[in-house]
Amino acid sequence: MDTEKFKMGWLIVCFDLPVGTKEQRKVASGFREWLKDDGYQMLQWSVYARACVTFARQETHVERVKANLPPEGSVRVLFVTRAQWERSFVLHGAPASEVPPEDLPEQIQLW
Repeated sequence: MDTEKFKMGWLIVCFDLPVGTKEQRKVASGFREWLKDDGYQMLQWSVYARACVTFARQETHVERVKANLPPEGSVRVLFVTRAQWERSFVLHGAPASEVPPEDLPEQIQLW
């Protein structure tokens, strides 16, 4: 078994933020921009992920998300191991065509 697949993984942030007013849309957009600036990549409109090489890095980034939470809405953060990520499916269209999930960034692969 490849135990390296369990030592690192992806921190996933999923959110539902209100966008009924101009101010709410600005806050939601600002949160998305903050996630991208903090190294997350967009998987879907309200789902972002970033690679984490250790549990300590995961905890650090969870605290960073907590410190930058919008005042309204729901944010969920979860960690997926590399092994779990590699078993995920990305499906497009109907009939479904399958593509592989995103790879870990090159700098992470050096670890």
